[in-house]
Amino acid sequence: MISYKIPAYRLHGGIVLHFAGWKQHYSLYPAGERMVAALKDQLASYKVSKGTIRFPLSEPVPVKLIERIAKFRAEEGVQREKSKLMASRKL
Repeated sequence: MISYKIPAYRLHGGIVLHFAGWKQHYSLYPAGERMVAALKDQLASYKVSKGTIRFPLSEPVPVKLIERIAKFRAEEGVQREKSKLMASRKL
């Protein structure tokens, strides 16, 4: 889908990842605190700020890292959906 005028992947009604290309880098969003902490060592060589991970165009695409990021964000979405379901059952 397109959200905030950039491509995004949606899962269970929520956004998993946005991505965009720029002159010197491409970026993935959102990079929440939990994900950044969990992948801290793997993200060490990239610029991470304000929920954004920037990958330089001058380097090879870190496919395995992007796969880990996508899986982490997808799992967060699944957990969020489960929490909503459990909360609605309590009503």
